[in-house]
Amino acid sequence: MSKGWMVSIPVFFGVLMLAPTVRADTLVEFEGGIGVLTADGVTCGQDPTNCTVRRNDVRGVQPGGQPWVIRQFKAKVKTNGRITAEGKGLVLAGSNAIGTAGAVTQVAVTLFCGEETTPDGHSSGSHPLAADGDFKFTDTLSPAVPATCPTPTLLIRARNNTGNWIAAGIPEVRSEAEAD
Repeated sequence: MSKGWMVSIPVFFGVLMLAPTVRADTLVEFEGGIGVLTADGVTCGQDPTNCTVRRNDVRGVQPGGQPWVIRQFKAKVKTNGRITAEGKGLVLAGSNAIGTAGAVTQVAVTLFCGEETTPDGHSSGSHPLAADGDFKFTDTLSPAVPATCPTPTLLIRARNNTGNWIAAGIPEVRSEAEAD
């Protein structure tokens, strides 16, 4: 057996043993994203000109005024509230600015962990959004995140942590074996 293999094998097993420790301080991860649809339904009576549009609020946060799409998204939130997030192609899916970020030049994220009826947002600060919809940042969520996050919802918001939501992260589901 060559010396290269003799060094590589212990390194490989060392990395393998550290992997659970690295994940152990992760509260929640998101892989993939969903762009906003501004309405989640329309109800019309007998008169089709008299309809009610139901706004697509999530966790008490209003949607952006136009539909948005996001090509790629991933985020990791640590138990200390530290978040790393990266999105690509967060752009308008309608209006005259279709295919661009339009007038939105900054984004923030808000993590919700509790029951749907109890908004408990933990937000980042504002971070630059490129004209092509790309963004990447590391921040600490505030207020402090809870010890567990059983129903994670991560909203990407226009401009700041009080802005309308324009996209959401898809929670990564880990099996019991991965969680241990």
